[in-house]
Amino acid sequence: MKLTFLGANHSVTGSRYCLEVGGTRVMIDCGMVQEREHAGRNWEPSPIKASSIKSLLLTHIHIDHSGLIPKFVREGFDGHIFATQPTVDLASIVLRDSAHIQQEDAAYKKKRHQREGHQGKYPEEPLYTMADVERALPLFQGVDYDQTIPVADGIDVTFRDAGHILGSAMLELLVKEGDKQRRIIFSGDIGQCGKPLIRDPSFFEQADYVIMESTYGDRLHDKSGDVETQLCDVINATLERGGNVVIPTFAIERAQELMFHIGRLVYAKRIPAVPIFLDSPMAVDVTEIFRQHCQHLDSETQALILSDEPPLRYAGLQMVHDVEQSKAINHLKKPCIIMSPAGMCTAGRIKHHLRNNIGRHECTILFVGFQSRGTPGRQILEGNQDVRIHGELRRVKAHVAHINGLSGHADQAGLLDRLTHLKSPPRQVFLAHGEEPAAECLSGLIRERWGWPVSIPEYESEVELD
Repeated sequence: MKLTFLGANHSVTGSRYCLEVGGTRVMIDCGMVQEREHAGRNWEPSPIKASSIKSLLLTHIHIDHSGLIPKFVREGFDGHIFATQPTVDLASIVLRDSAHIQQEDAAYKKKRHQREGHQGKYPEEPLYTMADVERALPLFQGVDYDQTIPVADGIDVTFRDAGHILGSAMLELLVKEGDKQRRIIFSGDIGQCGKPLIRDPSFFEQADYVIMESTYGDRLHDKSGDVETQLCDVINATLERGGNVVIPTFAIERAQELMFHIGRLVYAKRIPAVPIFLDSPMAVDVTEIFRQHCQHLDSETQALILSDEPPLRYAGLQMVHDVEQSKAINHLKKPCIIMSPAGMCTAGRIKHHLRNNIGRHECTILFVGFQSRGTPGRQILEGNQDVRIHGELRRVKAHVAHINGLSGHADQAGLLDRLTHLKSPPRQVFLAHGEEPAAECLSGLIRERWGWPVSIPEYESEVELD
């Protein structure tokens, strides 16, 4: 019984693990690396032969967990991809959008390199194409929460609600090899309790091994101020200056949560009536999936959807699908609020909005999610004077703000709380999906509180699970 760590080790993106039991292999997640320093891994062949994998288990659809699936299929994987039904429905939107961005970025890169007369570090071609996505989508198979299913010889899995985004799951694997049986928990990304839209994360009571995220393992979310009040203050201050509020957002869950909070401010007349744009075909389509999967949202949201103040539809909100409509936002003569992916400013329409607003003193770039090391979002948040957007350095003159209460990840207290429900000590806790300071801090706290063995695996390290 062997576990290989293939991504998100000492970093946040690119989650991927391989579990081998009695010669049978399953992959857990297949994510794209978004940190610049490790981006080359996306172009490398899979460290484990794709055709040797029996099945793939997907915790949720965020690109750093799912983004290399089409490439993995092109390399030879042809087994089932097990995921919750909302994740299956989101996959067709997210992976097609990713292929579109890959192809657009490759074309832009090629044009820029020709203009500048040099070759780039990576190939001038997409990581994968729309054809690769279309080959991958039929492999997806929907699974209900809390239903145990066999996914390979000796491996059963149960998907538990992780409370991170619509369809997100923790995976509880029951693994048998000879006379040995082990329960292995893959936390996926764990959400915060008490957030709107999404149900609270589940907990697990038994585990021999826990593979746990540690994104915010070294910090607590700011509970000193109400999120809506913070949002209201930033919006009003910016609009009073005559500027635009530009919010880089993740298309799934964060965009919908922002729409929810801004909608409440609109209904309460706490912000002026200005145009509010959700500029992303993917985010618009995802919002419709949210409505279709109302039963997977929390009970308060389900009631609101049926009320006179629906949280995802209100006056002033404009859902932007086509390119011309998106370009027209830049020619608007009055202040507005723009929500657009990608959340870390690595791709998508947000780059165009940054280019048009980052050099304006009256505007605000408002971050509402984690920014990985090496991403444009992290550079802006850390106060870099100049940031490269579409290959050109842009001076940052806009105000920069950050609200971390909107994070989709549990903080240090939330992560530790998941572990308090274990009825007996695990044999080992492995911390992944966190930068080194966060993982080290959480590791120390787990040892101090419970005395459990904890490790932070290296990339491509292998561990025998006895």
